[in-house]
Amino acid sequence: MSVEDVEPLKEAPPAEVRRAQEQRLLEVWKIPRGWRYWSTVNNEKVGVWYTALTLFFLLFGGVLALLLRIQLAAPGNDFLSAERYNQTFTVHGSVMMFLFAIPIFEGIAVILLPQMLGARDLPFPRLSVFGFWSFLIGGVFLCGSIFFDAAPRGGWFMYPPLTSRYQPGIGPDIWLLGFSFIEVAAIAAAVEMIVGALKCRPPGMRLNLMPLYVWYVLVAAVMIVFAFPPLIIGSLLLEVERAFQWPFFDPAGGGDPLLWQHLFWLFGHPEVYVIFLPSAALLAMIVPTFVRRPIIGYTWFVLAAVGTGFLSFGLWVHHMFTTGLPGISLGLFSAASMAVAIPTSVQVFCFLATVAAGRVTRSVPMLFAFGSLAIFVLGGLTGVMVAVVPFDFQAHDSFFVVGHFHYVLIGGALFPIFAGCYYFYPLIGGKRLSDSLGRTAFWLAFIGFNLAFLPMHITGLRGMPRRVFTYPADSGFDVLNLVSTIGAFILASGIALIMWDLVRPKKAEPDSARNPWNAGTIEWTQQVPGQPWGMRCVPEIDSRYPLWDQPNFTRDIDEGRFYLPDAEEGKRETLVTSAIDAQPTQCQRLPGSSFIPLAAALTTGGFFIFGTYHLWWLAIGSLGLALCVILYWLWSGTAHIPEKAEKDVGLGLKLPLYVSGTASIGWWAMFITMLADMTAFVCLLFGYFFFWTSGKDFPPPVAAGPGVVWPGLAAVLLLAAWILMILARRWNRSDWRAGFYGGLLTSFALGGAGIAALAAGPLVKGLEPTRNVYDATVWLIVIWTALHVALGLIMQLYCVARRLAGRMTARHDIDISNVVLYWHFVALTVTMAVGVIAGFPLVTQ
Repeated sequence: MSVEDVEPLKEAPPAEVRRAQEQRLLEVWKIPRGWRYWSTVNNEKVGVWYTALTLFFLLFGGVLALLLRIQLAAPGNDFLSAERYNQTFTVHGSVMMFLFAIPIFEGIAVILLPQMLGARDLPFPRLSVFGFWSFLIGGVFLCGSIFFDAAPRGGWFMYPPLTSRYQPGIGPDIWLLGFSFIEVAAIAAAVEMIVGALKCRPPGMRLNLMPLYVWYVLVAAVMIVFAFPPLIIGSLLLEVERAFQWPFFDPAGGGDPLLWQHLFWLFGHPEVYVIFLPSAALLAMIVPTFVRRPIIGYTWFVLAAVGTGFLSFGLWVHHMFTTGLPGISLGLFSAASMAVAIPTSVQVFCFLATVAAGRVTRSVPMLFAFGSLAIFVLGGLTGVMVAVVPFDFQAHDSFFVVGHFHYVLIGGALFPIFAGCYYFYPLIGGKRLSDSLGRTAFWLAFIGFNLAFLPMHITGLRGMPRRVFTYPADSGFDVLNLVSTIGAFILASGIALIMWDLVRPKKAEPDSARNPWNAGTIEWTQQVPGQPWGMRCVPEIDSRYPLWDQPNFTRDIDEGRFYLPDAEEGKRETLVTSAIDAQPTQCQRLPGSSFIPLAAALTTGGFFIFGTYHLWWLAIGSLGLALCVILYWLWSGTAHIPEKAEKDVGLGLKLPLYVSGTASIGWWAMFITMLADMTAFVCLLFGYFFFWTSGKDFPPPVAAGPGVVWPGLAAVLLLAAWILMILARRWNRSDWRAGFYGGLLTSFALGGAGIAALAAGPLVKGLEPTRNVYDATVWLIVIWTALHVALGLIMQLYCVARRLAGRMTARHDIDISNVVLYWHFVALTVTMAVGVIAGFPLVTQ
């Protein structure tokens, strides 16, 4: 019988049984008290921490923006020196883009995603906490630098050679290493959201029944997986150049600064849509509630979101029209930049159609929703203008672009987030925010925003460049800049009022009614005040709006009439379902509170922070500690062998407690992580071929390269190690211990020999990475590949230890299944690396 045919229990369990169930659930999901509170992994708490910290960074970045506006309020102003202005400008942009706009999407998703999926928590709750602590450490490291006159000052885009040759201090290193740390944590969060959206939906919630918010989060998370690696590779190249003088961006050594722009904007333009899509998704949840009807054009919304995500990766040259690219490139990327307006417009028109077909209920969330659409549409229109190459030639690097950029991001992201704050606060805080404060804050923010940024378009068209700390009098900018400064302070007052409404004491106020907006989506079944278990039981879904369409839906959840109404074994549990049609496949046990993620974040952060100051031995030591902590995390918190094979999850359904291979959420997480890793490696190879197209002697004659013999030998050894890994997994499943141990240890020996052979090529041929960009690029490809093989060897030893300790068996083989998957990607990496450094020079000679 399929889940679609299952109905909730006709009769609720007796009251005393329900009370006992709730008590056991409360005991299992309780929040630690005292100093142990900071070890919690409950998604509601971690999401609130995440979101609160991003709002703090919003305020910090906003204060820096006001300092910039004070400086530009009058010509010839000396409120900020040129040096201090550049630091303030750089930190402001970096904070807003990296510490607010992206992380707040992740923080809100950590709170809402389990509720919208009818799940008890996200599939890897400790990973969420690791992401939060990493974000905190990296954010404080960057923001604190400005108080010690050590902040980066090359702009939030960090273009070389300005940031490589002409800024010798540690400011650029703080940016490069600090944000690389945060980006790795962001990718980890994206992996969790993808797995959660695909594998942790409630039974019956097929893909076409997912809330639009879940769809948009899924698309944005996939975009992060492919968009962040280019920036990580660009940061790696620039930091290696700064620290070790490998000339990736130095023309004197054959490098090219334009490679940074390609890598940065391969990240930067998709990032805009990563910011916009989850914010638009908040509106997709709010608008149907306040017009009292389902969203119109659900399928079009989904297709538009997927189309926007896809097209966004073909727009990066949109930011490089003035760099001297060929005319055919300008035409193609101009057309692509205009094309992305189509799926964006589809979403706007679907919103308007829903509003027109329903009956609007006046509310603060809808005020911000309407304000968002108005501002974003204007920003989109100016976006089409700068997509026109001749116009972009005139407006590029002027204040017109500053105005356009803020119309898109504040209209497309900030106003929807404020709408979401007023809409979802009763779900999170158990109280209603003030309608009067909300309306006042909206009008201050809306009027102040337009007063601040609309004049910037005119200022830019009059010729004022951006990124300048002052300007001469009587140049036509004076009044416009003063108006923009006044508007910025009005906008700030509106935001400050919203922040006050969020943090003001509310204990004396009555609790919010449950589902105060009469919404139709599943998250509003949560009790007020909320319980630490989230969902009382995991429901079965037949509709996109089950509270409107499924009779007695909230009652059935409260009375435990669906799945997992109890915690008999004292374990945290949620359901895993199939990716397409959400059929239950496993009862997944989740880890509880722990300080291990904090320890992992501190030690990993130590590597990046010590590296900033070029304290390499301390950095390597911290990385070694991080590896030990992560291994302990995996050893103690994953792939536990359960005390029984199956569990009765309710409604007559029994599910396995342990699955491996493609049925395991760990396998999915490894696969998605390696997709991000492979994307980074492809970007590294992109750099190799970019230098080939732009350099005269790249690659040099074969005799000057790493040769064929040593890389070829390395490929043979490492591919043999990969084949033995596959055989070792088979022998483990056959319970042939001798074959398993022998295969793994032989694979380990072959892997070590392969690393040595791989490094021997450039060593024997005398490639010197500081000499020219070819030698540097070959060495970096070799080091990247060797490090991945070395990590694979550590994984092999981990599997041996797990088998020896009885934590992995022929039946319970999650560990080796995931390690074999990792080695599939290692084999692909080795093949591509050897093909490029050894094979490509033969083709080009």
